[in-house]
Amino acid sequence: MDLTQLETFLAVAEAGTISAAGRRSGSAQSTVSTVLRALEDDLGVTLFTRTSRRAVLTDAGRALLPEARRLLAGAAEARTVVREAEAGPAGPLTVGVVTTMHPVDLPSLLSTFTTAHPRVSVSMRVVADGSRGLLRGLVDGELDVAFLSWPFRPPASVELRPLVRAPFRLLVPPAHPAPADRPVALADLAGERWVDGPPGFGNRLLVDAAFDRVGARRTVAVEVPDVSTFGSYVAAGLGIAFVPGTVPVPPGVRELVLTEPPPQWSLALATRRATPERPVRRAVDAFVAQVRLSARGRRPPP
Repeated sequence: MDLTQLETFLAVAEAGTISAAGRRSGSAQSTVSTVLRALEDDLGVTLFTRTSRRAVLTDAGRALLPEARRLLAGAAEARTVVREAEAGPAGPLTVGVVTTMHPVDLPSLLSTFTTAHPRVSVSMRVVADGSRGLLRGLVDGELDVAFLSWPFRPPASVELRPLVRAPFRLLVPPAHPAPADRPVALADLAGERWVDGPPGFGNRLLVDAAFDRVGARRTVAVEVPDVSTFGSYVAAGLGIAFVPGTVPVPPGVRELVLTEPPPQWSLALATRRATPERPVRRAVDAFVAQVRLSARGRRPPP
């Protein structure tokens, strides 16, 4: 079994037919069939059931699919590491981001980084389950770096570099009955309707953990992926919300004070830790260095 066979297998699986896979790879249909047959002979299984219209994955084919993707991704990473060792940072860099990057001027950061390292191509990724999904993407090797908010201990294979910390502000609608001059206990707010991020988002994880510590459970009535808009939903009377202190608050929204210290929101840059089998790419090191300089308000030397 070689990489060419795996690439051909993946092309057929994604294209759905041998002829379409041939057109995608610029190979004759007979060549694709020959390569695929050799792979099946090598593995001793049938990978596709051929019909008049499609090539449908068998159980063995479905089992091979994620492994083929993993092996091909590893080969691509190996090629990139070798090229970087010869000529400096290069190749693709996949950056995971949370939906709201308000404390980080990401366009300016990327402009400086890509100017300094023009052979690196950057792609941004947002995942449906927020920081939890970003962390999983790092562990699985789908992401190179990620900006995320994670209030717990990360997996041993991941390193977190804190960038921003800010206390939460508790926002309530203008007509909320709580007096503004009297602190309120977090546990007393469990019965309120809350505005927060979807499950897995750092904001949601942190506030849920705070309620767990006081032995209370709350109800999130409105899930919003962008924390910078929470205040607008609160102003509309849809619920109350915690927002990081770095987020602007719309006019008219009231702010309450807690009897206990409010939860601390944080944004961190996460990367996989280096191992002998998977060293850190130079593009990742360069990006981490750029983020650190930007966080200190400095620009890299020419």
